[in-house]
Amino acid sequence: MSSEVEFPVARLRKLDVCAVSDAMDRLGLAGQVTGFSQRSGSGRIAGRAVTCRLGTGSPPPGPPRHLGTTAVEAAGPDNVIVVEQRAGIDAGCWGGLLTLGAKVRGVAGVVADGPVRDIDEAEVYGFPIFTNQTTCFTARGRVVEKETNGPVTIGTIQVTPGDFVLADQSAIIFIRQDDIDQVLDTAEEIVAREAAMAKSILAGVPISEVMGRAYEHMLQRNGT
Repeated sequence: MSSEVEFPVARLRKLDVCAVSDAMDRLGLAGQVTGFSQRSGSGRIAGRAVTCRLGTGSPPPGPPRHLGTTAVEAAGPDNVIVVEQRAGIDAGCWGGLLTLGAKVRGVAGVVADGPVRDIDEAEVYGFPIFTNQTTCFTARGRVVEKETNGPVTIGTIQVTPGDFVLADQSAIIFIRQDDIDQVLDTAEEIVAREAAMAKSILAGVPISEVMGRAYEHMLQRNGT
């Protein structure tokens, strides 16, 4: 990837989800998804989305491939693989061998709206997976890959390949490519202001005074 792509990802990695969520609130943007847990790995992940959509029926025409393998081979250290399996069928949309393949390629992690299996293996590999469901059931005979690098839906948010992804133990955020610069600038400003507030608290300023004079204005543009 070019430096133009890597630079926003590097900045995003330094921010927590809540600060970015506050920035998106200030800017009037949607992209937050709650209710997903980090089931393996540790720490936040950030990158650009490589997407994979699963469902019922027949796979697309062409040579047969195991679901998820195209996404793994298309992804690298600056990517998060984002999987949709909303068929309503209890069947894994991600599993142990896919986790190993992604780990070998240095992929940042996986976000899945749908059942994930082999979580214990992912724990052994230390590979970050965020999902809203787990299962023991195989995808074989139940669901198939419908598309790689097309639009997917995670929670209530439609995700497009190349969108920016940030996930930690609070939530997941998706940011459109056109919005990333203003979101990063705003989130970094919020983080700096919160750091100054924390410094005041540590210096003995009453917390009611610190939060009363600053916190309620954090989401207003320029703090006004």
